[in-house]
Amino acid sequence: MSLTDEERTIVVGLEVEKAQVAYNEAIWLMEKESWSGAAGRLYYALFHIVSALLVYDHRNVNSHKGSHILFGNYYIRTGLLPKEYGALYSQMEAIREEGEYNCTYKVTQEELQQKIAPAKEMIDTIIAMVKK
Repeated sequence: MSLTDEERTIVVGLEVEKAQVAYNEAIWLMEKESWSGAAGRLYYALFHIVSALLVYDHRNVNSHKGSHILFGNYYIRTGLLPKEYGALYSQMEAIREEGEYNCTYKVTQEELQQKIAPAKEMIDTIIAMVKK
C-alpha cells in the first residue's frame, strides 16, 4: 500500500486513536473484573500502536504475524526500542489467544495487572516517536 505523506499522517493518527481507545477499554474491563476481555483489548492497544509505528516508517502491515515480525526486526533487534516491548507484545498476544480460544484457560487479575504499566509505557513511547 502506497500512501501519500498526508494519508500516512491520517492513518498513523487513526491507529494511535485506536490504541488509546483499546487501552482505555482494557482499563474499564479490568475495573469490571473481565480479565479475558481486558487482555484482548490490551493486546489490540499494542497491535494498533505497533501498526502506527510501522505505517509511520513506511512499512506495510498485512497481518498480526507480520506486525510482530516487522516490529521485532526493525525496532527490537536493532535496539531502537527495548526488547521488553517485543516480549510484552508477544506475551499479550498469547494471553489474548488463550483467553479467547482455550476454554480451560482463565486470564488472571495478577497476570494482567503486571502488564498494564509496561503497556502504557510502550504506547506512550511509540506515540512520542510518531508525533515528531
